[in-house]
Amino acid sequence: MAEFFPALTDAHVDFIARQSMFFVATAAEGARVSISPKGYDAFRVINASTVAYLDLGGSGNETQAHLAADGRITIMFCAFDNPALILRLYGRGVAVLPQDDGFSDLAERFPKLPGVRQVFVVHIESVQTSCGWGVPRMTLDAERQTLVKFHAQQDPIARMEVNRSRDRSIDGLPVRVQAFIPAAD
Repeated sequence: MAEFFPALTDAHVDFIARQSMFFVATAAEGARVSISPKGYDAFRVINASTVAYLDLGGSGNETQAHLAADGRITIMFCAFDNPALILRLYGRGVAVLPQDDGFSDLAERFPKLPGVRQVFVVHIESVQTSCGWGVPRMTLDAERQTLVKFHAQQDPIARMEVNRSRDRSIDGLPVRVQAFIPAAD
């Protein structure tokens, strides 16, 4: 049976801390529904009603485009061990890019990974738990390092040039592009 909560409880925060992956879902009118799996040490609970996750460059930027158009976001965690549980965070999100105020403070909460595109901040409107009995039991073998290795070998200036040309989502929605900010020595 599903239960709803107005904000995260300590038990929810503990559950989130034990999960090695999460899923992000967004949608905008006239666009596809986007569902993305996320890994790495990229999720943080800011407080009982605010969470954030670090976003690395990938194949598209649908989440940012959908949040700019609509704002709604759902984040889902599944227990792949016992006890079974699904935890969903429903809220409204915003993208904070490296050139935006507050980015540095947010980025300090995460490991330094190559290819960081933005941090998404989600203001929680409700939290839902459900049984998760239909989710298989699985164990984590290892994180894939492919994306991090890919970004680590790229020239940052060349990557910014490519990003400037990607100012639209897959469905043609506008996307704010990351400005090149030289690394501090």
